[in-house]
Amino acid sequence: MKNKIKNYECPVTFCVKIIGGKWKPIIIYLIRKGGNRFGILYNGIDGITKQMLTKQLRELENDGVLSRKIYPEIPPRVEYSFTKYGKSLFPIIDAMSNWGLKNI
Repeated sequence: MKNKIKNYECPVTFCVKIIGGKWKPIIIYLIRKGGNRFGILYNGIDGITKQMLTKQLRELENDGVLSRKIYPEIPPRVEYSFTKYGKSLFPIIDAMSNWGLKNI
């Protein structure tokens, strides 16, 4: 992942590419707080569609932030967790959360 930063002139642009947008910071926050399944995330994010949640989760997985584990059950159970790379984003999400709590 780190070699991709060469494609960007600005490190903030690179960060926004990985976690920017309306939904990704919220998804990261909720998974960190224990909401690691699709249904929990979908019910916990007001206004997101199932299609958008799926798209955002796939992007986070493709960017190496999340890993997905599928359990061979009926119906199949899928859980999301952070990669080591994804855990490096925690200070950013924490700073956003702290700022929000102070300014709500």
